[in-house]
Amino acid sequence: MDEADVRDRLREVEDPDLGDDIVSLGLVNDVTVEGETASISLALGAPYAPNETQIADQVREVLAEAGLEADLSARVEDDVPPDEQILPGVKNVIAVASGKGGVGKSTLAVNIAAGLSQLGARVGLFDADVYGPNVPRMVDADEHPHATEEEKLIPPEKYGLKLMSMAFLVGEDDPVIWRGPMVHKVLTQLWEDVEWGQLDYMVVDLPPGTGDTQLTLLQSVPVTGAVIVTTPQDVALDDARKGLRMFGKHDTPVLGIAENMSTFRCPDCGSEHDIFGRGGGAAFAEENDMPFLGAIPIDPSVRTGGDEGKPIVLDEDSETGDAFRVLTENVANNVGVLNRREQE
Repeated sequence: MDEADVRDRLREVEDPDLGDDIVSLGLVNDVTVEGETASISLALGAPYAPNETQIADQVREVLAEAGLEADLSARVEDDVPPDEQILPGVKNVIAVASGKGGVGKSTLAVNIAAGLSQLGARVGLFDADVYGPNVPRMVDADEHPHATEEEKLIPPEKYGLKLMSMAFLVGEDDPVIWRGPMVHKVLTQLWEDVEWGQLDYMVVDLPPGTGDTQLTLLQSVPVTGAVIVTTPQDVALDDARKGLRMFGKHDTPVLGIAENMSTFRCPDCGSEHDIFGRGGGAAFAEENDMPFLGAIPIDPSVRTGGDEGKPIVLDEDSETGDAFRVLTENVANNVGVLNRREQE
């Protein structure tokens, strides 16, 4: 078989999200055939996303049927030269945002990052909530960054996550009282002066609202997409709309809406209680033609996991952990959709 024959075979592989075959969608970069091995470069940019894993598995299957072994690699073209990239080793930047505080945004950011790492991805977690940095506590990270001779910071690691937080740089009980220009300067230094290495995903926990930190991130870093966190109640949804408009003004794609504190299942009687309402996040996503990433119930073990530094997404026996795993997979799948659409 030659390259043309292989490409014909690959037309049998459908993209589960974009509704066409991978050749027509421009997702096959290169094909080389040597003997019984076909080396194929695919334009897949969301490592370990279930739907992209499915595409790769189908490629292997159709080639195996033709008597060929598939040697697969992935590459998404970047228009920005490497020496001009802010984070050259980072494939995808995921911003986790909320219009207001108290909706569990940091909890979702930590669990999404830990969930991606659990899938097998190389992940960084950047706590950009400069006024309330909680991420180190939520992953029980007691190690601080180390500095190199070139004055670069080496981020500590926990649960396979490379970590950076303002909490590492200020006293534990010291309030952060900064004006906008100082926030901009410190954040810019943090992501430029940290040795992040090669990452499949960097999850950024933004402070609530639409202030200086958010603007600095959107103006300085190529954000792949944003996750907007809300609760079902109307007050939270009103503020989520502001966050949605902020990302729209900066042409930043929204990966979807995540609903936290969805229901409470009574451990004694087994009944469910809609303390903050129900379905508001899904309705908000539908109203704004956005993907709904999933709903996370109210569960005391989420709070316990955050306080003790053990993300519940890592608990294989937890139903709430299952909900976080589904949400994480949806986030990864939607990152893949955004990247693949750019290849069309």
